[in-house]
Amino acid sequence: MKTITSLRDTRPEDLPAITAIYADEVLHGTATFELDPPDEAEMASRLQAVLALDLPWLTAEIDGQVVGYAYLAPFRLRPAYRYCVELSVYIAPEARGRGVGRALMEALIARARAMGLRHLIGVIGDSANAGSIALHKATGFREAGVWRETGWKFERWIDVVLMQLDLTPDGRPPERDGLRL
Repeated sequence: MKTITSLRDTRPEDLPAITAIYADEVLHGTATFELDPPDEAEMASRLQAVLALDLPWLTAEIDGQVVGYAYLAPFRLRPAYRYCVELSVYIAPEARGRGVGRALMEALIARARAMGLRHLIGVIGDSANAGSIALHKATGFREAGVWRETGWKFERWIDVVLMQLDLTPDGRPPERDGLRL
């Protein structure tokens, strides 16, 4: 498979592929603790909720085929958290290990910085998800904690690994208003 040929803002016509990528992870992976794949209408609703907060949702393509997506969403909905967002990345199985996830993450990190945000949080399902943990570390995240055996999926308990990227490590006051929560 070739490298990314397009990294762009998500469009409505991307939703069938995005829905399929996420459904594969729901059914076969531990990156999400959902048990039933949401339909395209639900994924469209999730996309609109992110965009309504002026947060980015990006799509990666290789030769016109959607192979991954990533977005920022509020970490928590209380106003004090308005400078902190959660980063989510999902890659089609055939595109994993080809730099798609890293490209999406780096683009979102740059957007978060430009927005004046303070922290990015990675919430990684499964402490055995070495690829995702390594990707987060490679883009500057550090481990912030582990919630042990908090999810029950595939007939086993699964940890949640929390990782954090501090975009303003000097702790200076915010220069912008943050998210509208």
